[in-house]
Amino acid sequence: MTLRHIRIFLAVCANDCNVTRAAESLYMAQPAVSAAVRELEEYYGVKLFDRISRRLYLTEAGKRFQQYASHVASLFDDMEKEMRDWEALGMLRIGASITIGSWLLPGYVKRFSEKYPGMDVRVSVEQSERLEKRLLNNELDFALMEGVVHEPGLIGEEYMEDVLLPVCGAEGPFQPWQTVSQEEFQQQRFLLRERGSGTREIFDSVTQAAGFSIRPVWESASNTALLNAASAGLGVTVLSGWLMEGPAAQGLLHPFQVEGLRFVRQFRIVYHKNKYISQAARDFMALCQEKLPVSPLAAKEEKE
Repeated sequence: MTLRHIRIFLAVCANDCNVTRAAESLYMAQPAVSAAVRELEEYYGVKLFDRISRRLYLTEAGKRFQQYASHVASLFDDMEKEMRDWEALGMLRIGASITIGSWLLPGYVKRFSEKYPGMDVRVSVEQSERLEKRLLNNELDFALMEGVVHEPGLIGEEYMEDVLLPVCGAEGPFQPWQTVSQEEFQQQRFLLRERGSGTREIFDSVTQAAGFSIRPVWESASNTALLNAASAGLGVTVLSGWLMEGPAAQGLLHPFQVEGLRFVRQFRIVYHKNKYISQAARDFMALCQEKLPVSPLAAKEEKE
């Protein structure tokens, strides 16, 4: 018994149990339709039609089989439609590091959903270290991350530069865009992202390359917590310029510069080297790669 048998049976039922009309609707020869019905009856060992005065009538078994057959054919049609339209109606699992997930990803998803309104976009916002593990376990299709990629099984494509800016509260200890020495910088109380985050990794690599390391008084996975703590005068922090726009515009924070230090990183699209990348996923990646202006604060930092 095949799906072909089921469709022929349903065609006979739909044409008032008339084999000739069913054959015409299927563009088949009448004997082929009759043979398919006989094969079904022989397969199940029941009569699906009574044959009275050269006409067919559904038996009780035939009526029951019609219910099942209709359900099976409908499920198959749904499967065919969904699988063929998977690129437009399927699921996309995206990971994002906390900075990208907080600031840029909502805009990416909104623009992508306008092109693929039927696509179910699932998002996980976590630190970079955890995102790499999820990519290796095939729990994500790809991720948007800052910093370097550590796992050899993953590919990272750079798509955007991000500048991290040192900031302090409005009451000091530094003036807006003041350039301070590395010695002055080291003497501050530091409010930093947690280890394992892309932001912390860049901070540590830059300071260690300059010959010193920092032990923070406050570590947090929340950018907002660090910004609020810096605004309250509890210390200085170093975060993406994209995150500083609002607080700086409100006068809550003052960006400053450190002589000889510049905290720059790349945002990357990361995926497993053996992962099939669907067209929908490629379109999302292309959307991320569209040229975006640097944050106004980062642009000002370059001029100072």
